[in-house]
Amino acid sequence: MTLRTKVGEALKDAMRAKDATRLSTLRLINAAIKDREIAQRGGEDGEAAVGDPEVLAILGKMVKQRHESARAYDEGGRLELAEKEREEIKVIEDFLPRQMSEEETAAAIDAAIADAGATSIRDMGAVMGALKGKYTGQMDFGSVGPMVKARLS
Repeated sequence: MTLRTKVGEALKDAMRAKDATRLSTLRLINAAIKDREIAQRGGEDGEAAVGDPEVLAILGKMVKQRHESARAYDEGGRLELAEKEREEIKVIEDFLPRQMSEEETAAAIDAAIADAGATSIRDMGAVMGALKGKYTGQMDFGSVGPMVKARLS
């Protein structure tokens, strides 16, 4: 079952359960997926199916946006809005794979460096590309970048 199908099923379940917070968040996810699909149209065949890797990237971006918003709301004293963002994060994370631990991330970085034959900082793009291709949604690439850079320096 694809992620898009899982989101659709969860949307139906949320409607039946009358869970307003979950329903609104799932609708936001669906809208983001459809936006990506529309943006990809215009190819030769006109068909633009969004696959699981793209959906994972969309979900990861949505979680990151909500973390930033919650932090801003906390700093601004808008605790009720910050809590709403955190609730949305929980719903979105239901569809993301388990996050890798620090040790697992370090092992994945070492393996990607070895596979790419990376020896210097110039090879960082190849290593990051390999990691993103294999571990999208499972690690925070904002913190992985500096780790890769440190290993290649």
